[in-house]
Amino acid sequence: MGRTDSIDRRRVVAGAAGTLLALALRPAAAAQPRTETTESAIRRFAGDNPIRPGRVSLDLPPLVDNGNTVPLTVSVESPMTPADHVRRIGVFNEKNPQPNVVTLHLRPGAGRAQVATRIRLADTQRITAIAEMSDGSYWSASADAIVTLAACLEG
Repeated sequence: MGRTDSIDRRRVVAGAAGTLLALALRPAAAAQPRTETTESAIRRFAGDNPIRPGRVSLDLPPLVDNGNTVPLTVSVESPMTPADHVRRIGVFNEKNPQPNVVTLHLRPGAGRAQVATRIRLADTQRITAIAEMSDGSYWSASADAIVTLAACLEG
């Protein structure tokens, strides 16, 4: 290695360290404003159809240390046959900038109506999962999560 290689690496490391320091020292950013209400997002998903509690299970930790990566599992009681299956699952929140976290489309060939992922939570809030069944009915479950370190901040 020559002397110029060492200097170039030092400059890169120093530049990266400076960028990280500048990001760490900037003032805390305010959360983005909501794009729509949770109720309007749910109505956009389900229309005017009644949403009944049941058939949906929502597994979410009740206490979340870090809102940047929150495990979430949604499962729906369904045989997943062509005659009786889950068409869609929508997950909604109360306080993130966008109330619709995710919409998942399923088909009978999925085998099981269960999904697991990680989501971001801006603050302590209620999460609601709604399943649209092949017969046009809608079922739901909700869970509350207390978030100690918020996510979804813009800055």
